Amino acid sequence: MTESPLREPTFLILTALAAGPQHGYGIMTDIAQISGGRVRLRAGTLYAALNRLDTDRLVEVDREEIVDARLRRYYRLTPEGARRLQQEVERMRSTTAVAAQRLKLLGGTS
Repeated sequence: MTESPLREPTFLILTALAAGPQHGYGIMTDIAQISGGRVRLRAGTLYAALNRLDTDRLVEVDREEIVDARLRRYYRLTPEGARRLQQEVERMRSTTAVAAQRLKLLGGTS
């Protein structure tokens, strides 16, 4: 049985962490860049998602440090998270290939 598709914020968080460990603000800015500014996660949304992803063992805490008297927690992608991201990339690739082929048949863009 295949797993259900990832929601876009989850996909973008996992994609951001595929580049290496990042702290929350780094993840938020990376997501904005990856999405061309279309997706901007708020801190509450991001940390709720990170907690869920940690529970699901797709991400984990890499390290913590104190910066300006505040705790900065870095997260990393787990092997299971990388597998899940790869699975989603393949699903999307397959779906977009079908869409592109059908557009081509209609005389649309390739």
